[in-house]
Amino acid sequence: MHRSSLERAQRLPRALLTAAVLAAALPAVAAADDPGAIRVLLVARMETTLSSQMSGTIGELQAELGQKVAKNALLAQFICTETQARAKVAGAELNMARQNLDAKQNLKKLNAAGDLEVLMATTEVEKTEGALTLARTQAGYCQVRAPFGGRIAKVLAKPHQTVSAGTPMFDLVSDGPLKVRLNVPSTLLSRLKPGTPVAISIHETGKSYPAQVSAINARVDAVAQTVELEARLNAEHPELIPGMSGIARFSTDP
Repeated sequence: MHRSSLERAQRLPRALLTAAVLAAALPAVAAADDPGAIRVLLVARMETTLSSQMSGTIGELQAELGQKVAKNALLAQFICTETQARAKVAGAELNMARQNLDAKQNLKKLNAAGDLEVLMATTEVEKTEGALTLARTQAGYCQVRAPFGGRIAKVLAKPHQTVSAGTPMFDLVSDGPLKVRLNVPSTLLSRLKPGTPVAISIHETGKSYPAQVSAINARVDAVAQTVELEARLNAEHPELIPGMSGIARFSTDP
């Protein structure tokens, strides 16, 4: 950048500089001769990064990039011979504790066992029930399942890879109608409300789609003098995927 250009940039008010940074956060798809266009970004209704809940070695991956998966679908399986064995031992110990409790209760009826012995046997049953619940919970970590239906946006793990707890494994985005995110000048707030129609033109498809405002941020960005909105497309369009961008026009535009 030339010196004169740098000096002019440094003299710009902070609000203008921040607004420029925010505008750059979305792809510049609006035409230069269309000052009324507002940049938008398509996002999934739900998206998450699924991480390992245990430390161990991955056995198999059941999901690939772009694959459509149902809710609770198995995405990955860990090698969990030891964990499963601990659950089996905990189950056997619980059975033994219950049998001991039954024996103590029968002896108490014959006045051959005291209240303390029955109480101790009851406590042992409760203890082994907790151990079994813990072991089964840990065994459940051996499988990574989809918390909702959608598509695999990224695969971050590999078969036979040893990972620690918390290691990211998959990015998952939900199916269904997408949400539209956009920042509008705060001066439009008085003319906008949930349900306000908005036309969304998507750069990648070259088509326009009807949508409605679904949420308005409760706070205005005091620096950029903009407010964040969300809109929801009126229908599901298979050609649209999260990450696409475009421009929006409200019915209130002149």
